[in-house]
Amino acid sequence: MLKKMERRLVYVTRRERFNAAHKLWNDSWSEEKNLETFGKCANPNWHGHNYNLFVTVKGYINNDTGYLVDLKDLSKLIRKNIIDKLDHKNLNLDVDFLKNGMTSTEILVFKIWDELSEEVTSMGAQLHKVLLFETENNSAEFYGE
Repeated sequence: MLKKMERRLVYVTRRERFNAAHKLWNDSWSEEKNLETFGKCANPNWHGHNYNLFVTVKGYINNDTGYLVDLKDLSKLIRKNIIDKLDHKNLNLDVDFLKNGMTSTEILVFKIWDELSEEVTSMGAQLHKVLLFETENNSAEFYGE
């Protein structure tokens, strides 16, 4: 058994990847306004990204394991709740928790948060941040606020 550690808050991050297609489009706007606003992202035949998802949890180290959470378990949770639902899918059409809404990166991060938060808590940690890179230059992050 490990020597009892001081209670210090730690943050642990797991990266996962998925590929998906989507289209940015507002049905209440004209085609002209959609194309003007969203450009290539409004392509009627969709477009895709290779997303990088970073999920950060926070909490206190378990003295018996030395872990905050087992990263294999966190990975399984992310895969079950997010990756299996999004990978190689059309985000606008194939994903229940995204249907009938916009699929911008900004919206994806808080929808992903909603899909993970409760189960992360059941692992003995708190969800701290969801960071999603749509491209190497564009990302959005959400802290549950």
